Amino acid sequence: MRFFALNSSRPLGEAIARVGGFPLDPIEERDFTGGEHKTRPLVPVRGHDVFVLSGTHAEGPLSANDRLLRLMFFLATCRDHGAARITALVPSLAYARKDRRTQPHDPLGSRYVAQALEAMGPDAVVTIDSHNLQAFENAFRIPALNLHIRDLVAAAIRSRCEAQDRQDIVIVSPDAGGIKRAQLLREACVEAGLPEAGLAIVEKRRVQDVVSGTLFAGEVRDRAVWILDDMIVGGGTMLRAAHACAERGAAEINLVATHAMMDKTAIQRLADPLITRVYLSDASGMPGAAAALLGSRFELISVAGLLAETIERFHRDPEAPRTPIG
Repeated sequence: MRFFALNSSRPLGEAIARVGGFPLDPIEERDFTGGEHKTRPLVPVRGHDVFVLSGTHAEGPLSANDRLLRLMFFLATCRDHGAARITALVPSLAYARKDRRTQPHDPLGSRYVAQALEAMGPDAVVTIDSHNLQAFENAFRIPALNLHIRDLVAAAIRSRCEAQDRQDIVIVSPDAGGIKRAQLLREACVEAGLPEAGLAIVEKRRVQDVVSGTLFAGEVRDRAVWILDDMIVGGGTMLRAAHACAERGAAEINLVATHAMMDKTAIQRLADPLITRVYLSDASGMPGAAAALLGSRFELISVAGLLAETIERFHRDPEAPRTPIG
């Protein structure tokens, strides 16, 4: 087996290798004058079961396009040099939010990314908490597996409830599109040994980046609320939901997201005194920057164990890419 992590995802790659007990194989990444780039494995891949980790979200100096192209070229390089099987571990997929046409002549970015990745020759693609599960699964013609972190989130909620001696919790979706995600987390909380949680939904309508909507369904007064979304980008959606819960008397307000694709301004929004705690995974984005600003109000949910388990299952069983994990 070979496990590679492109440099932009190396911290997570190191954590996965540490948890999984297997090596992180070396690569070379070089930038050239004129903006071009080269990445290659520094160990043979011929006949090996190859796993390649790289997010494709924008972060630091690299755009989503930069990271996507680097991943594509590395996958193609491994295929060219005789890898027996290649699995692309892509915690965050670029353009996943553009999964349907909302205007005439709109592109379908999520499908185009799938086609581009497939053309590079991977045998399977793995992501974490896809923005739209149906769009993700339907975009690929190769095995495409979506991992979820709701069991990890449920464990964090249980730990918080035990520390606070509190059982009256509500899972809140900050928009209608996240209702199913919130319902599945409620079920995971019950499986984790918690009483059945309440459910609340905040209305959200977006027209040309103007967000509106005043309806609120659910009861949160004197309860601990957990506002759940797949990603935080600008932070406005989560903060808006937090204020809606505070106005209705919530006892404490916790935010949970898988992908922390935030800039410093968004992170500062999460420091609002209304927010009790912020739970972010290390699947992608800037949880480290959030931790530095929020201090004790921040908690990391690591996906290293989940991805290490996925690699182990895939490597042991050729049919594993078709088996749900997590």
